[in-house]
Amino acid sequence: MRVRKHNHFNIYSHLYKLLLLLICLIWIACSGQNKTKQILSTEKRIQVSGSAVNINTASAAELEKLPHIGEQTAREIIEHRAKYGRFSKPEYLMFVRGISDERFRELKTLVKVE
Repeated sequence: MRVRKHNHFNIYSHLYKLLLLLICLIWIACSGQNKTKQILSTEKRIQVSGSAVNINTASAAELEKLPHIGEQTAREIIEHRAKYGRFSKPEYLMFVRGISDERFRELKTLVKVE
């Protein structure tokens, strides 16, 4: 006669390991979010040049003095400002056609909003 072994302990052991793995994954994911917040907060500490151009009041000629801003892009900035109102953050300059993320990174210390 064979004695039947119960697998209850084995099943609970696997569930316990799975639960620990899930908790570890959640903890790792949450700790990654905190690092992201720290990176964003350091990006907000950009030092703006004393002679920065106010993109809410600048004329086309003033905007064209900025690097990589030509006549067409200056016109796009002014049209965007007229259509949607003042820029509340310099980052919103990326909504203007012709200003990519890369181009904005070159401009971010040279522009301001007031």
